[in-house]
Order: sequence, then C-alpha cells, then structure tokens
Amino acid sequence: MNIQFPDGAVRSYEAGFSAMDIAKSISEGLARKVLAASVNGQVWDANRPIYEDSTLKLLTWDDQDGKSTFWHSSAHLMAEAVESLFPGVKFWVGPAIEKGFYYDMDLGDKKLSEEDLAALEKKMNELAKQNNAYVRKAMPKAEAIQFFTEKGDEYKLDLLQNLNDGEITFYTQGAFTDLCRGPHIPATGAIKAIKLMSIAGAYWKGDEKNKMLTRVYGVTFPNQKELDEYLQLLEEAKKRDHRKLGKELSIFTMDDDVGPGLPLWLPNGTIIIEELERLAKETEEDAGYKRVVTPHIAKESMYLTSGHLPYYQDSMYPPMELEGQKYYLKAMNCPHHHKIFAAEPKSYKDLPLRLAEYGTCYRYEQSGELFGLMRVRCLHMNDAHIYCTKEQFYEEFKAVNDMYLKYFKIFGVDKYVMRLSLHEPSKLGKKYVDEPELWKETEAMVRDVLIKTGTPFVEVQDEAAFYGPKIDVQIWSTIGREFTLATNQVDFAQGRRFKLEFTNQENKPETPLIIHRAPLGTHERFIGFLLEHYAGKFPVWLAPVQAKILPISDKFLPYAKEIVKELKKVGVRAEVDDRNEKIGKKIRDTELLKVPYMLVVGEKEMNEQAVSVRRQGKGDLGIKSLRTFIEEIVDEKFHRKSD
Repeated sequence: MNIQFPDGAVRSYEAGFSAMDIAKSISEGLARKVLAASVNGQVWDANRPIYEDSTLKLLTWDDQDGKSTFWHSSAHLMAEAVESLFPGVKFWVGPAIEKGFYYDMDLGDKKLSEEDLAALEKKMNELAKQNNAYVRKAMPKAEAIQFFTEKGDEYKLDLLQNLNDGEITFYTQGAFTDLCRGPHIPATGAIKAIKLMSIAGAYWKGDEKNKMLTRVYGVTFPNQKELDEYLQLLEEAKKRDHRKLGKELSIFTMDDDVGPGLPLWLPNGTIIIEELERLAKETEEDAGYKRVVTPHIAKESMYLTSGHLPYYQDSMYPPMELEGQKYYLKAMNCPHHHKIFAAEPKSYKDLPLRLAEYGTCYRYEQSGELFGLMRVRCLHMNDAHIYCTKEQFYEEFKAVNDMYLKYFKIFGVDKYVMRLSLHEPSKLGKKYVDEPELWKETEAMVRDVLIKTGTPFVEVQDEAAFYGPKIDVQIWSTIGREFTLATNQVDFAQGRRFKLEFTNQENKPETPLIIHRAPLGTHERFIGFLLEHYAGKFPVWLAPVQAKILPISDKFLPYAKEIVKELKKVGVRAEVDDRNEKIGKKIRDTELLKVPYMLVVGEKEMNEQAVSVRRQGKGDLGIKSLRTFIEEIVDEKFHRKSD
C-alpha cells in the first residue's frame, strides 16, 4: 500500500502495517513519541492496521489530537483506578477536554472526598507503571448488550441504543474494559505525571430531571516537569482572574437588580473603555473609516430581511410589542449599517465605503454560559462594515488583518493564530445560506489573502457565519491562556437581501461585497483579556490612575496638589494620597492598586521642584525634576508604550 506523509512524500509498505510499524521503520526515537495517527483525516490508534492507500500523519504530544488521545486514555486509566477502589461503580462518559479529561460515574451511595482523590492518584500511578496496552476489539451489538446487561449497567446500555452493528468497539487496558470508539495511546506507560483536580456533580445527559452523577476532573502529562509548570500556571491564572482583579481595581461590578451578564462599568473601567475607543477611532480615521451611530432597537422586518431571524433568533432577546409592531433589541450592528449604505445612491467611486461604530448590542446568552466579562448579555462592539468590489476585496481584507497586527504590537500579544471558519455543505439552507458556488468563491478569496500575506492560520469546518466565511482571531496572554479576541467576516448574502447596489464603471447596478470586522472585539471581552494579560498592571496610557502623589506628611500637601495640577494640564490622570498614614503604608497601598507611578514628595523634593519616582514593578527610580518627569510620562502616554 502507498502511504502519503504530510510533506507530500509517498512510501510503500506492506498492507496491514500500523502507523506504529511505519514510525519504527523511520526511527525508534520517533516511535517512542507517537501517541496516535491521523489516517485519511481520522484519528486512529497507532497500532491499528492500515490496509489501503492512505494519507498519514503521526501524532505526538505536540499535536492537539495527540494530546486529546493521551487525555482520553488517561480517563480510562482513572476509571480503572476507580473501579479497583470502588467495586460496582458504573460509568457514563469520559472525554478529553481542553486541558485534561473528566469521567462521569455513578458511585451508588458512596461519595468521593479529597482524600479519595489522593488515593486514586496513587492507584493510577501504579497502574500506569504496569505499561498495559490499550487493546481495541470490535463487537457485535447483541454481544455488547449482553455484556452490559449482565453488569446491570443502564448507562452503557443507553449509549448502545444509538449505535449500529459494525460501529461498536470496546477497549481494554489491564483489568478495565469499556465501550469506547477510541482512539487510545499504545500503552499506559506513557502517562508519567497525574493530577486529579476536582470533584463536581453532573446530571446524567445534562438533564436536571435525571440522576446526579459524580464527575472527576484530572490532567496528565508525559513528564513531571510539564505537570509542575501547568500547576504553577494555574496558580498564576487564579491571581490574574479578571473577575477578582476587576473587583480589586474597581473596574466593573455586577448587580442582581440589573441582571446577570449586564456589567456596570465603574469610573476606572470607563476610563479604560474611553482609551480603547480613542485608539480605535484614531486608527480607523487614519484608515479612512467614517463613523456612524445607530439605535439600540429595530423592527422585526429588518431582522427578517437580514436573515438573523430565524438563523440567530435563539441568541436574541424576545421581541417587544409596540403599536402592533414587534421590536427587537439590537443583537448586531450590521443591518443598521446596511440601511445607512442604502440611504443614498452609491457609485463605484464611493467604494470602498468603511462605516464604523462602537455599537451597543444585546445577546441572550444562556445563564450557564455567562462568565464575568468574557460572556455577557450587553456588549459594546468595536464594529465596522466595509462595502467594496471584488477587485478591492484583497486589499481591504489584508488591511483589516494588518490592523490586527498593529493592535497585537501595542498590547504585547506575541502569539496568535487566525481560525478560518468554513461552512458545512450538508447544512446549506439550514445553518448556512444556500449558495454553494458563492461559498466556494469567498472561502477561496479569504484563504488567498492569508496565504499571500504569510498569516498563520488553521481551517475549521462548520463554524462560518450563516452569510459567509469568517476569521476568528485566537490570541494568547502572557501566561499562555487562549482567548477568542475578534472576528473578520465575509458577507456575500446580506447585500442582496437588503438590495444594496452601487453603479459600476459600465453604469450598471452591482451588489457590493461586505466585510464585517471587529479588531478589538467588545469592551467586555477585551478588557477581561487585558486584566489577565497585564495582571491588572496596565501600561501608563491605559491605567485609570497614571500617577499618585504621596506626601510624606500634611506639610507637603500643597506641593502635592500643585503637582496634580501640572500633570492634569498635560492630560495625565493623577491623584494625591492625602491620608494621615505613614509613607510606607501609602506606598504599599498604591502598589496594590497597581498605579504605574508613585511620586513621593517631602522637604527636598519641594525645595528642588522635584519628585522621588517609584515605578510599579521596578521600585525606586530616584529623584527627577518635575519637568523631566512630566516630559517622560507624557511621551510614554502619547506613544502608548507597553512598559
């Protein structure tokens, strides 16, 4: 059989060779790293025989599918440990998740404690060292039903109802056998470092009418060093939790009387919002955008025209009935912008037309999905829509991506990737607009921009917008946490739905292409990201208070207030700590508030018209003349320096 590798090379092997056999034929060192294999785009066990010409990618810990296989196999190892310590336990499902795995189980009248987790970890380590192979076995449905009937396992019998003969497989490692489609790593010995993280309750099938099962979360690694680093990262992430920092730094608050997912921005948070808006407005003005403002509600008819009803209705607030008409809270800005485009005749000379707005939108996220600023119901979006010809598309789409890169540099984002979200052909007319040729054309246009500009990207099926392909921008904070920042979407449908036209060079009507873009996403999500990215220590230009003046005693309060006046004249946000406290406490308290600059003033500073400068995270920078300090902080603020 012929096997094609990711680099395009093709080699011949005897039919029945497994991916592991092929890896060993290349090198023993490579084989030791292989966890699974992608065969014709499907993830397989590394030891599963291949009988026909195939494409092959060997999956290691460096591949996400390799990690997922490792963690799913670890879930089975945990189940084996649970079964050995708690005989009679019944299992539901045990998938890999973003970091690690969990398994849902029915322990009868027993309850797990933290001490039990320690015992389970110890048992898992014992079982892992046995290096038992994960053995796959296909089984007829009748035999599988008999197996679980004899065990009295209603959970696996329920799973079997939706499976057909020919698609049922069991996996066994050591003394544990489970219904599972796989794949799994070759053997338990690869699992070297184990940590069971927590215990939770989970309703069977996620239905609160069903029995509450016990869910155990865990994470494993191929070596102890990586586990230690991960646990350290978790500790750092707790310190950087935007909900915790948002409260400590008086950025935002939530109130039950206002409602879940509806943040209230405190003065400090509002300053950050205004600075982000100022950055966006300056950037967009330089790029030729025109600003618009649109209302917070609109009639049902507009959302029927746009297609958001019914495609997006589940995420919209229910309608209000007024004067015999239904009105919806605005869930997106695009239909309003389309109406602005249509308000006056356009010719090709007017294109590209770029309309920008920091628009307020309302989306009905499910209660269980709300999470601080990351998932909210009221959001302020750095939105814009570009109306252009097909000939202008490349440069316009590229310019939006360049804008992302500019922002990444300003905010110190070093790691990012663009997710090119494509449609699923089988869902045309249901989830996606039924225009197969336009889907192919626009997806190819976006891919072409990404390839020609050397932009790192991955392709993801079945995640496009209903009206066209899109790019979701994934970024990583300084501690390695991944965030979905923003989106850049192509729209080939709404122009026709709204009968948008311009007169082309042949003096004929033509429908423009539309690019939806939001490089800074929403205030809510982006400020949540920045809180965690900077650990609350904002750069000077973003900090709510940029300098705090700390007089050693009340005697120097008049001088401290003079400094504040001088700083405010040049646009620096400054305050005086006029409390009757010792200077050491004032410094400690200001450090906790993460104010970038502390200016300590006493007799010497007052006499010399100077300040003793302390920098957040850097300590004492010595005495500087007030004029020198003002020049330096204004330069730092004006150029939006990250440190």
